[in-house]
Amino acid sequence: MTPRNTGRRTTRAVDTRKAAGVIDLYERGHIDLTDALARISGVDDPMGSVAPPIDKRRIHELLRELDDLVGLDEVKRVVREIFALVYVQRLRREHRLKADPTVLHMIFYGNPGTGKTTVARILARMFHECGLLEKGHLVEVERADLVGEYIGHTAQKTREQIQKALGGVLFIDEAYSLARGGEKDFGREAIDCLVKAMEDHKHELIVILAGYEREMRWFLSTNPGLPSRFPIQIRFPDYGVDQLVQIAKKTLATRDYRMTAEAEWALRSLLQNALREPRLEPFSNARFVRNLVERAIRRQAVRLFEEARPKRDALMLIEARDWQGDEVR
Repeated sequence: MTPRNTGRRTTRAVDTRKAAGVIDLYERGHIDLTDALARISGVDDPMGSVAPPIDKRRIHELLRELDDLVGLDEVKRVVREIFALVYVQRLRREHRLKADPTVLHMIFYGNPGTGKTTVARILARMFHECGLLEKGHLVEVERADLVGEYIGHTAQKTREQIQKALGGVLFIDEAYSLARGGEKDFGREAIDCLVKAMEDHKHELIVILAGYEREMRWFLSTNPGLPSRFPIQIRFPDYGVDQLVQIAKKTLATRDYRMTAEAEWALRSLLQNALREPRLEPFSNARFVRNLVERAIRRQAVRLFEEARPKRDALMLIEARDWQGDEVR
């Protein structure tokens, strides 16, 4: 016979194995007494399960990874603010204090190659470490991944991508393209489907929209309900010559290469010309530098192929002539 539900809260049996683990965390100073008692008694967090302790060591490792990125000072400051808030709100819940729900959907403004996708990946892993996301992975999509070719196809494709992203971050690059086709375009259906999913899966999904600033601001103006759903908006500035040279050095170093002093000056001159050159498309920043590095490595390989037996230092060195032949793009 099934017991009748009296509406009163029933006492939950204590899992002795879990209790032993919680006591161990308390004795080692990772959690306080209030938190320990809550965990043993099975008090749930808002996400639906007893929240594991935040490993601040892992958070600091990810923040160091963020700090290692060239430039992006304002981006780094905002990211630290976000995680300080997430961490403190978590502590307030553990101490039975009011903690307002934090909406973490974001918009990234910036040209190509300014670090938007890289920062999004770090954010996803940080949210996982904070217990906000189950998996902490990043699903990167664009218009073609969301918009279908016939009625009903768009909703299906969009839901499939949302399903892949549950437990992580859905990163939509060039999001403004979803609204470019006018009122009858299927992109509008993708937007509606996305907005619904953000509400239905608000504890399982964080959405980041990215793109050029002017186009993204136009996109937000096409739907009055969108701006309030993305309260965090971060601007990714273009890199200057010094920062681009630093990116080139880091890119080369990860592959066991380095530049001569003359090569660095040649690269700097090349970048100065590139930044001055008028173009139809926005400058691609780090992507431009990575392409330069790839071509320089290929030219070095052709140059060394003519030598009988290149020594170790020669195999590592990029010379000024290895940058030659690059035209501005």
